[in-house]
Amino acid sequence: MYAIVEIAGQQFKVEEGKKIFVHRLRTEDGKQIDFDKVLLIEDEGKITIGEPVIKDAKVEGKVVNQVRGDKVIVFKKKRKKGYRVKNGHRQNFTQVEIVSINGKTSPKKPASKKVAAEVPPAEPLPEKKAQEKKAEAKKAAAKKTETKKPETKKVADKKSAAKKTESKKPAKGNK
Repeated sequence: MYAIVEIAGQQFKVEEGKKIFVHRLRTEDGKQIDFDKVLLIEDEGKITIGEPVIKDAKVEGKVVNQVRGDKVIVFKKKRKKGYRVKNGHRQNFTQVEIVSINGKTSPKKPASKKVAAEVPPAEPLPEKKAQEKKAEAKKAAAKKTETKKPETKKVADKKSAAKKTESKKPAKGNK
């Protein structure tokens, strides 16, 4: 279940249990807030759209804390005029946790996660361990057998290389 709500002039998609950051609201930490400008509600495939808002629909939230956002640098410059201005800005936000949508709270499902966490991870079978050790031994043996082959140079190659360098030398003569 989710809803689209207008909070402080902006629209947010909210779900139960989610925390969102909205522009600073003048409320205290831990206080309950009701948002009545609900634009859309989706409940198990059934979508209700407001015209412009849904009557008798509300989203309940709880203020978690008041925070400040990351610093944003505003830099203005006009080239060839010597005009440069650098300003920083940090926006104030309120963190809100959504408690319920339209007075309905969905059942929590963390029980299945706990069951999975309590089961210890299965250890590999002894056969698999033996196979892994064999594979590692083969890799180590392959690395040992790989050695650099000595480079053998042919005498003919040296002679041809010497001839090439001699042919590139400029001929002696009158300048």
